[in-house]
Amino acid sequence: MSSFQELFGDHKVLIGMVHLGPLPGSARDSGDLDGVIRRAVDDAKALYEGGIHGIMVENFFDAPFAKTNVPPVTVAAMTAAVLAVKEVVPIPIGVNVLRNDVVSAISIAHVCGAQFVRCNVYVGAVVADQGIIEGAAREAVSARKALGASVQIWADIRVKHAMPLADATLASEAKDAVERGLADALILSGAATGSPVEPQWAREAKEAVAAFPVLVGSGLSTQNAKELMRVADGAIVGTSVKIDGRVEAPVDRDQVAALVHLISR
Repeated sequence: MSSFQELFGDHKVLIGMVHLGPLPGSARDSGDLDGVIRRAVDDAKALYEGGIHGIMVENFFDAPFAKTNVPPVTVAAMTAAVLAVKEVVPIPIGVNVLRNDVVSAISIAHVCGAQFVRCNVYVGAVVADQGIIEGAAREAVSARKALGASVQIWADIRVKHAMPLADATLASEAKDAVERGLADALILSGAATGSPVEPQWAREAKEAVAAFPVLVGSGLSTQNAKELMRVADGAIVGTSVKIDGRVEAPVDRDQVAALVHLISR
């Protein structure tokens, strides 16, 4: 399995979100999966043309989310979407199956030839809108080994839309994810989708696991990118690179290019 640096090089990395529209079986499904996939492909092209370094495909509009295992139809639909995106962009692709179905994410990535997955609750436990969600590190590394999958596992710490049950420090959570959970990279997000990360949190996480990549998982924008990228190794961007900063809007290629240019200087 390639390392984060082998996949992206030594520069600061920007991963762009492809937020899939409501998929079959979800509450807001319109019955138009072809339209969802066309939009995913358009967003992926805009991200790539703007200079993004990697893409994460996520079932963002499937809320309310399953707590752990999603139904088979979600796996099938996401596999179709990831394959369609892979056809049009020659950059690394990741998969996130919300809320915390990392085994399905690894399975989709392995079948589609994607390179990484995101796991929202990797170590410890949180209270979220789905209830209590427990860490899935064991399931993730076991599934990867069983499949022989060359897929990196990127683990959230202090994940958005959730509160940790244990009164652990950010540094101890970061160390547990890497040293005991065997994560390949860490993601640190703000309180909610589009919410910025506190720079001090990024510093604490990076100091705890200096040799491992730490990415900002929400709220990166042209206003705070330079400060946060002094510490973090990269970021995952979604809302801030959409037209008018609306999460439901299409990706704005010019906004992607502006953000890529800013962190590259």
